[in-house]
Amino acid sequence: MVIGAAGMATLLALAGCSSGKPSAGSAGGSSAAPKSGQITIAYLQKQGDQQYFIDEANGAKAEAAKLGNVKIVTVNLGTDSNQAISAMSTEVGQQVDGIAIVVPDQKIGPQVIQAAGKIPLVSSDDPISDGSGQPAPFVGFDSVQMGTQVGTKAGQLFKSAGWSSSNTRVIAAYQQGLSDCQQREQGEEQGFAAAAGTSVPIIKVGTDNSVVDAQNKTGAVITANQNVKHWVVWGCNDESETGAVTALQNGSIAPSGIIGVGLGAYLTCKDWTAKKDSGNKAALFIDGHAVGAAAVDALVAKIRNGTPLPPKTLANTSMVDATSFVQAGVQCT
Repeated sequence: MVIGAAGMATLLALAGCSSGKPSAGSAGGSSAAPKSGQITIAYLQKQGDQQYFIDEANGAKAEAAKLGNVKIVTVNLGTDSNQAISAMSTEVGQQVDGIAIVVPDQKIGPQVIQAAGKIPLVSSDDPISDGSGQPAPFVGFDSVQMGTQVGTKAGQLFKSAGWSSSNTRVIAAYQQGLSDCQQREQGEEQGFAAAAGTSVPIIKVGTDNSVVDAQNKTGAVITANQNVKHWVVWGCNDESETGAVTALQNGSIAPSGIIGVGLGAYLTCKDWTAKKDSGNKAALFIDGHAVGAAAVDALVAKIRNGTPLPPKTLANTSMVDATSFVQAGVQCT
């Protein structure tokens, strides 16, 4: 289906092995009579102040306006799982018609799904499952595929730079307890190895997926690796990658000695906009607007028409750099 959000990204509803018709009490809510009149959808987001999630909320609101008579209530959960459970209780108590949630921790999936009860629910960005392992309908990206694209680009740039693995290290900065980040890292390693044609030691840096934490944690890595001449950087998101690149540049590593490939593009493009020499060489563009719009589309179709929630809806991605990000529709922040 084509979503009318910024970037006009095409999204594919993947039926997989499921019929997409959740049974009563299962993830996604039970069947209910179609509703006319105003619909209220709560969009609960971890780290709602990060630009990707701001874009996602704006995409949801824009799609709601397009569909008509749909109200979006957004809640920033930060990184607090207790706040997520509390917010779920609040929105259920307010009798909202549908819920989209980006959980701070996937471990609370069973509690979130149980709290939703019969209210239609989709997991956005980070998949969750109920207590029996039944996944909630999901809207977002294929994490392994995204990681593979990032790693492949990094490997290509490494190879074209003519660097040696003996004096190069890879910094992989990501939230290590998050399954999406684990899958992206898996793809990044595989993509890099295939494209680079050689093995480069990887230093895994655990972060909370924020710029500040990645920058701080990378500082210690630089101190412990003074003899490294070249650095390749990737991460779970733009925050982790740009934070690590900034730390390297602050540590007197020249941009020519850094190959950073972001995941998001909304932060990596800052240096490109400013025409600055930068270690941020490329980024995978992921459009939060499209994901927010897709979540609203799926929930409204369920609530208004009884259309089963698709088990999985995936958004397209594209690789960009300083020469192509504007045409691709990247919005820098």
